[in-house]
Amino acid sequence: MEVGFIGLGSMGHPMAANILKAGHSLRVWNRTKDKAGDLIAAGARWVDRPADVMEEDGIVITMVSDDAALHGVTDAADGLGEKLGRGGLHVSMSTVSPATAAALAAYHRARGSAYVGAPVFGRPEAAAAKKLFVLAAGPAAACERAQPLLEAVGQKVFELGEDPVHASVLKLGGNFMIMAAIEAMAEACTLGEQYGLAREKLIDVMTQTLFPAPLYANYGRQIATHSYTPAGFKLRLGLKDANLVLNAANRVNVPMPLAQLMQARFQSGVAKSRGDIDWAGVALNVAEDAGLSPGA
Repeated sequence: MEVGFIGLGSMGHPMAANILKAGHSLRVWNRTKDKAGDLIAAGARWVDRPADVMEEDGIVITMVSDDAALHGVTDAADGLGEKLGRGGLHVSMSTVSPATAAALAAYHRARGSAYVGAPVFGRPEAAAAKKLFVLAAGPAAACERAQPLLEAVGQKVFELGEDPVHASVLKLGGNFMIMAAIEAMAEACTLGEQYGLAREKLIDVMTQTLFPAPLYANYGRQIATHSYTPAGFKLRLGLKDANLVLNAANRVNVPMPLAQLMQARFQSGVAKSRGDIDWAGVALNVAEDAGLSPGA
């Protein structure tokens, strides 16, 4: 398949590389061309604007940072939307609001093209290893057309029906649950530390008994040792996602007090110039609230 790919950040770059490795032809665009160097060397073709990543009726994948960036490459000047045309397919793998998913689905539908929401669970190392979990929702024929590409980047594709909003909501729900797990581990480690129990020992026991899941083990190690660089997912993006969760909740009158707590944690971290450390770094705030001085 000939595929366009927009967004070569810490997640998009390894995903694009895996699509190339699967034998597909790739055109790429990113705000900075230097991130595409190795992909170009491997056979990808660079284009100078988002509208040129595919031909009419083609397929384009976007993996950009937020709602504004997605609109910027889709329905803004030089965006992919008008060029895509009838029969085209836009697969959006970014974490965006349900409102944006609904708006872009309607935008494409009005032009005879299709929009599939396909956000993912997994960090950059999972993306590189083709171990992402893909949440796919959109018109059935469009999802079927996108399936080989989704399988090229992930270990499992979850089919969620025809409404792309459902993929967005499920992704936000999952990210919220990760936030809550980070907070719980940070509070438990801080309680243990104040009683002289080693943070590493607490996490070691918990991940071998009550919580033997990779998420707890991986984030637990970071929180136990206060190791938050390099960031797998930046703290400032955690704030973005907490805002998305609360905005979505407010639209349907769902109280989410834990999400409000995490929004405040992330805001505090950003205010303390920690926006570029891993989002598990909100554990520093928890320790500081207890009178500890873990350092950044």
